[in-house]
Parts: sequence; C-alpha cells; structure tokens
Amino acid sequence: MNSTFEAFKTKAEAVSAEVHRFPTQAEALAFILGFLQESGVSDAPQCGAVWAAGSFLDGARKDDLKVKVPGITFEVTKEASADSKVGISQLDWAISSTGTLVQDAAAVEKRLVSTLPTIHVAILGTDRILADMGSVLEHLRPQQIDYISFITGPSRTADIERVLTIGVHGPARLIIVVVDEFQKVTA
Repeated sequence: MNSTFEAFKTKAEAVSAEVHRFPTQAEALAFILGFLQESGVSDAPQCGAVWAAGSFLDGARKDDLKVKVPGITFEVTKEASADSKVGISQLDWAISSTGTLVQDAAAVEKRLVSTLPTIHVAILGTDRILADMGSVLEHLRPQQIDYISFITGPSRTADIERVLTIGVHGPARLIIVVVDEFQKVTA
C-alpha cells in the first residue's frame, strides 16, 4: 500500500495537487479544520466552506464543527457552493499511475463542492488508491453509475498560445487528504 500511495502522491503533486496523509480520521479532521481556519473560512461573503455528505462525517457533531469554524455549512446548494471559498467532499477511488481522483458524482452536491469553490479538499481512504484505470473500473461498474468524475490536479486550461491558467473552470487549488484508518469520527 505504501508504494501505491507514494506513486499516487508523486503523480498528484506533479500536477499541482497538495497531498497530506494521516493515520486516523481524527487527525485528518483536525488538519481540515486547521486548514479552513488558516484559509480564512468565515461567515463573510465568499469566505465560507461547503461540505458534502459522506461517511467521513458519520458520528461527527456538525454543530460543534460550525462553532470551531464559522462559515462551514453542510447544506450544499448551488448558491452556497458558488459563494464558498472551500468545498469538501469524500472521493471513492484514486489512480496511482496518474494521480487522479475518481468519484461516483451522481449526487449533484458532490459536483457542486468539487467544482464551484476556489479550493477543493478531497478526502480519501488509503485503501481506495488503486494501481490503474482498469482496477478502478472493476470497482466502479460504469454501466451502473450515471455520473463519474475524474479529477487530476486543480482546474487548468491553456489558450492557443499555450499560456496556462489555473482555476478558470474549477478550483485553483486541490488539497487531497488521505486517511489510513477510515472509521467513524467524533468531533
């Protein structure tokens, strides 16, 4: 698993993603909350954070999280996502050979938090990092999923003269939080 993680980390960082690994969910949650505070998440306009539902939050006291970081909401709407600085979501898989995150994004909330805010924080279990696309497709069963998202680094585009611009069509920053022991968290 370590070599798979290291290969993923190397590839993801090569396309400007930031990768952080934690042994437990409690440590990952503490990092995320600290990151939100350092990033200036608040109740002010354009400074909030939207957090899409996922098993990472099972057992977490969301009201306590809102006290620790004012500006967090767990009610994901198009308006809240467009007005937020940070979007947080749990991803389903990752591909170590390309540094790509993969998500069953049939739920619109997952797409909103990963595309509209300026910063996307993606949470992933270490055991969900697989070697290649074929391995991921064995688990996903694309014929049974309405919408699959593949995320490789922050949003980037280039014009005809090859001038690269980051963050035009999505988040300018991608923070990947990898967790070894993915179990219920209490905040």
